[in-house]
Amino acid sequence: MKPMPSTVIRNVRPLGGAAVDVVLHDGRISALLPAGSAAPELATLVDGQGQLLLPALVESHVHFDKTLWATPWRPNSAGPTRNHRISNEHTVLKDFQVPMAERAGPLIEHCIAQGSLYFRSHLDTQTVWGLKHVQEMLALREKYRHLIELQLVAFPQGGLLIAPGTLALMEQALELGVDVVGGIDPAGIDRDPIRHLEKIFELATRYRRGIDIHLHDLGELGRWEIERIADMTEAMGLQGQVVISHAYSLGAFAPAELMPLADRLAALGISIMSCAPPNVSVPPVAMLRSRGVNVCSGSDGIRDAWSPMGSGDMLERAMLMALRFGWSKDEELEMAFDVVSQGGARALNLQAYGLDVGCQANLLLLPAENIAEAVVNRSPQRTVISRGQVVAKDGIFLVA
Repeated sequence: MKPMPSTVIRNVRPLGGAAVDVVLHDGRISALLPAGSAAPELATLVDGQGQLLLPALVESHVHFDKTLWATPWRPNSAGPTRNHRISNEHTVLKDFQVPMAERAGPLIEHCIAQGSLYFRSHLDTQTVWGLKHVQEMLALREKYRHLIELQLVAFPQGGLLIAPGTLALMEQALELGVDVVGGIDPAGIDRDPIRHLEKIFELATRYRRGIDIHLHDLGELGRWEIERIADMTEAMGLQGQVVISHAYSLGAFAPAELMPLADRLAALGISIMSCAPPNVSVPPVAMLRSRGVNVCSGSDGIRDAWSPMGSGDMLERAMLMALRFGWSKDEELEMAFDVVSQGGARALNLQAYGLDVGCQANLLLLPAENIAEAVVNRSPQRTVISRGQVVAKDGIFLVA
């Protein structure tokens, strides 16, 4: 059997540094050579034109199963509370005529074209849908397996304890191959925080999965729940495998009040996911990172019954985070980028992520002087490389 030819991306600047030639072979970065070096025999040459080379972006929190993407515009009809929005979503999706594959599939391709190749999608796992969302997203994961890494979360949107049958559905979803145990507002929705947490930690332990829990509960209640999550993470030996998504309560306290909790989260390897929304308190990202807490980000819902917003562009999400916190210095914009790249990789426990030799050849190439400019300009002129092959160019998905 003939060896697979290499691809050489000439004259690119990893993370804005000195120009190099990057050799890709068998889906990995096999060498970083001085710009202009002799290429391996039979190598395919790609002119990088001095552009910025970045690792592919990480979409750490999205709801692909909910999206209305690639369908005619639908005015938003969601009410003001979370329960109103859950009920409205059931009404909208129950009789929706466009299959999930025809909505979520095009959205996945769009996200790939923006530079994201790693995803964690929460799937509604509740009695109103049964396993429909789980099964359809498992099929989509298989369809795009050669291009992306897609982790799936069994997410009890309507509550775990207050909706009889949900726990059994969660177990079935995990048996079918869903990767992560989800949860939601143990106090605010289920009204039984200890029992809710015990159930999801028991599932995670029994099925050897990680946990990613939605936590919208505010103030002292939310902080108390985070402390209990930390307790159970330590007791169950799940260090480095737990993500708390949203964690709005952390935005309600002065930094000095949060430091002991932040230090404990860091010690246990518990990540915080924040979309940095504009209308609620949000975790203090810079302070948490300064204490060693890993922070990642995601789009959350994209054009769904909850909100018509969302672009699927994680560079835009980095920019929105910078706007939310008033970040403008280059080092602050670099921090925002780290949240949507390395922060996501750490939260999702990705292997061989980055730009070092041996890392997966999952790359993003775009015109920018440095990372800060990439976050600010968000150029649409992007080349996306998955496992060593160009899969998108200038916002167009190229894989048939």
